[in-house]
Amino acid sequence: MSGETADTSTPDAPAPLLDVTDVHTYYGESHILEGVSLSVDRGEVVALIGRNGVGKTTLRSVLGLTPPREGTVRLAGEDVTGRPTNEVARRGVGWIPEERRVFSQLTVAENIRIAAPADADTQAALDRAYDTFPALGERPNAKAGALSGGQQQMLAIARGLVGDNDLLLVDEPSEGLAPQIVADVAEALAAVAEETTILLVEQNLPLAMDLADRFYLLDNGQVVADGEATRGVTEDEEIRRYLSA
Repeated sequence: MSGETADTSTPDAPAPLLDVTDVHTYYGESHILEGVSLSVDRGEVVALIGRNGVGKTTLRSVLGLTPPREGTVRLAGEDVTGRPTNEVARRGVGWIPEERRVFSQLTVAENIRIAAPADADTQAALDRAYDTFPALGERPNAKAGALSGGQQQMLAIARGLVGDNDLLLVDEPSEGLAPQIVADVAEALAAVAEETTILLVEQNLPLAMDLADRFYLLDNGQVVADGEATRGVTEDEEIRRYLSA
C-alpha cells in the first residue's frame, strides 16, 4: 500500500440561484425589511406570503430598485447587492410586476419584441411565448389593451420569459382577476415553472401553495415562518392569523 488516504469528501453543494442574507431595506426612514434571509435553488418555485407589501419590497431589493442598506443579495454566488437594475436583469433575472403593465397601444407581438435584449433572437422569443400561451399566438396583432385581464397577465409573463431568464420574479399574478382567470394564470405559471426558477409574491394562499415548492411567511419586515408548500399550510391557524391580522 502506498499509505495514501482516499479522498472521501463530498463536493460542495452548488450555491443557491438566489441567496438573500440579512437584508435591511428602507423607504425613507421607514424600516421595511428587517434582516430578511431566504434562498431559492435552481428549479424551485418559492412563495413569499404576508401582508403590507413586504414581499414586493423583497423583490425590489433583489432587482436593485430599492437597494438594501445592509445585507447581501447573491445570484449564483455572485454578489449583486445594490447593482443597477439593468445589470441584475442582464444576469438572467426577469420581473413580472403587479398590475401587468403591458403597453396597451402596442400589439401582442410588439410587447414581446421590445422586452427582448438587443442581441436576442426575437423570433425565438415569439415562438416560445406562443408555445407557452397559445391564446397569445392566436392574436399576435391584437392591441394589448384589447386583451382580457387574464390574457394581459399571460402577456406580462411572456415578456418576463424573453431572454431565457434563469430566475423569474412574479409579483401578485392573481391580483384583480376573476377566479376562472386566476385558474388559467396558475396553469400558465405551472407550465413556466417546468423550466424556470420562480420567486413568487402572492396573497392568494391556496394558489401560492399549489404553485410553490417552499414558502416564506413575512411579517413586520421579518421572516417568521418557512417550510414546504402544501395545502395543509392553508389550514394552519398560526399562519392564518398572520395573514388576517
